[in-house]
Amino acid sequence: MFKGCLAKVLSADGCADGDTEKFLSPGDIHGQYYDLLRLFEYGGFPPESNYLFLGDYVDRGKQSLETICLLLAYKIKYPENFFLLRGNHECASINRIYGFYDECKRRYNIKLWKTFTDCFNCLPIAAIVDEKIFCCHGAAHTDTVSPQVVEDGYEFFAKRQLVTLFSAPNYCGEFDNAGAMMSVDETLMCSFQILKPAEKKKPNATRPVTPPRGMITKQAKK
Repeated sequence: MFKGCLAKVLSADGCADGDTEKFLSPGDIHGQYYDLLRLFEYGGFPPESNYLFLGDYVDRGKQSLETICLLLAYKIKYPENFFLLRGNHECASINRIYGFYDECKRRYNIKLWKTFTDCFNCLPIAAIVDEKIFCCHGAAHTDTVSPQVVEDGYEFFAKRQLVTLFSAPNYCGEFDNAGAMMSVDETLMCSFQILKPAEKKKPNATRPVTPPRGMITKQAKK
């Protein structure tokens, strides 16, 4: 039932053509489920805010299943306020290699991965907002190369005509990058909301070292 309902909702989008209502547009999530929740905390949980996600929901992160299931559930619940585009990792030949297949197989079964593959094949690859803003994952042309991980979560290029969005802070636990999503208001004015990277835990130099258990026992006997 879930699969049939989802296919019906996604196929109705086609090439998503958005109105000029205010919306938020996050970039890559890559299975970082708790950072996805932080994005919703910053921007507002649906349907409080409208969302247009740009793809790459799975792979590399540890919780791709939770991430994609939450996004698809919101899509079913609020089909007019919540839009999902297809990224290159929503492709079987890619997520077969970079983690999503293994996560499905380890936690459930291969059949589930095949079901998601059918689902991903229904996702639109682009959205056009008010005939002025073109949204897609990566780049519209092979000669237009966009950056991947960007330090501040967003980065302009192509003479500031294009912008890359990346919404997975501390990407894979290996980078100190921030995450960002773009906010577009009714007049198509764009601004950015930044999700700061978590600070790396450092030992507290002022805190006394906890003594071994044997030492504590001896001190207690005195």
